[in-house]
Amino acid sequence: MAFISKKRKVANAKLDANKTYSLKEASALVKDINVAKFDASVDLHVRLGVDPKKADQAIRGTVTLPHGTGKVKKVLVLCTPDKEADAIGAGADFVGLDEFVQKIEGGWTDVDVVIATPAVMPKIGKLGKILGPRNLMPNPKTGTVTNDVAAAVNEVKGGKIAFKVDKAGIVHASIGRVSFSADKIAENGQELLNALIKAKPTTAKGTYLKGISLASTMSPGIPLDTKSFVQ
Repeated sequence: MAFISKKRKVANAKLDANKTYSLKEASALVKDINVAKFDASVDLHVRLGVDPKKADQAIRGTVTLPHGTGKVKKVLVLCTPDKEADAIGAGADFVGLDEFVQKIEGGWTDVDVVIATPAVMPKIGKLGKILGPRNLMPNPKTGTVTNDVAAAVNEVKGGKIAFKVDKAGIVHASIGRVSFSADKIAENGQELLNALIKAKPTTAKGTYLKGISLASTMSPGIPLDTKSFVQ
């Protein structure tokens, strides 16, 4: 039998097992039941009524959270020399090409976002087997393959996140920290949900938002009332 700490028992006791919460209620409660001693991440988990095996239902996209995630993201820009100054000026943490291709081939992936220009994509295509499983491979659909590297870096640093449905049909995304106010958590969460609702494929049948849970690191998940969101 798994050990449950006293703090976790107290947190569990504050949850009504027979209730689904509004986003506003959950955003306040997630702060109250947090058991971590650090500024834990607040994550939204959304189970969608889609079949990820079908290309038109493999939902992915980006959204800019109004209050950011609370995490300073490390950005790598892979580009030709003429774009390096733009990337550096926008605040990219790492800029270059060949040296970073070699580092990644050697197993280095200590970044949160990788941005590339279209011109270098043929050279970095081979990195897909390393970057792909970590959701780091640049992709035009997420705005990470672009000639305007400065704008892309600014968006990431300003709170833009990428989301992608996994094999089980679930989207997992960090939408803030427990140090955020409940209002900021709720507004970030609503922005992500709005983006997911907008991304609903026309071929998806039945209930689209099948389950939503809000949780902080190491704390129990709070079930949300899916009917409270426009579907």
